[in-house]
Amino acid sequence: MPESNTERIMVFIDGSNFYHGLKATINTAAIRFPQLVQHLAGPSRKLVRTYYYNAPIPQGEDPERYKAQQRFFASLKRIPSFEVRLGRLEKRRVGLDRAGLVADIGKDCAEKFIRAYGEAINTYAEKGIDIQIAVDMLQLAFNKAYDTAILVSGDGDFASVVQAVKGFGRRVEVAYVSGRPAYHLRQVCDVFVELSVDLLRSLTLSQKQNLHE
Repeated sequence: MPESNTERIMVFIDGSNFYHGLKATINTAAIRFPQLVQHLAGPSRKLVRTYYYNAPIPQGEDPERYKAQQRFFASLKRIPSFEVRLGRLEKRRVGLDRAGLVADIGKDCAEKFIRAYGEAINTYAEKGIDIQIAVDMLQLAFNKAYDTAILVSGDGDFASVVQAVKGFGRRVEVAYVSGRPAYHLRQVCDVFVELSVDLLRSLTLSQKQNLHE
């Protein structure tokens, strides 16, 4: 820690992962991010910077959602010391497992689904997000830019990144939605912070303020 003994904090938010956790828990992802990160940092530590990662919705797929998401990103960029890093969504054509579909939803429903959507469906996968989070956490740890990283994610793929950051002598806290799976991250982080339903609801934006959905 620096000579001032003030613990320096950087927050890294896995935007898409956090979005889905919020939607599954409180049915909205429209929360006050400045208050969230200040809560995570606490009153006695110095919040140096927050990094938020996500991938824009393709404009041609859903123009209205694209516009709403762009307004949301713009609102985050206006927050002091809050950096938005964007990856991309890559379209993939995924073949259906007919036998698995029949086992899951029954033969009649499976046949109707296949008639409606065909033998394959379009889906999107994030590209570049996980790598960018890992690179930033590791590079900033190597540069001694923070004492403690707070990772807001439930993605167990970051377990090796957490271990590597700790190898640089930095501490890592993981914060995620209460009740959602984050087993692998719980095992490797220094502190796991459960974001309770009551806390998240207290941070929810009003309908008028909602820029995210």
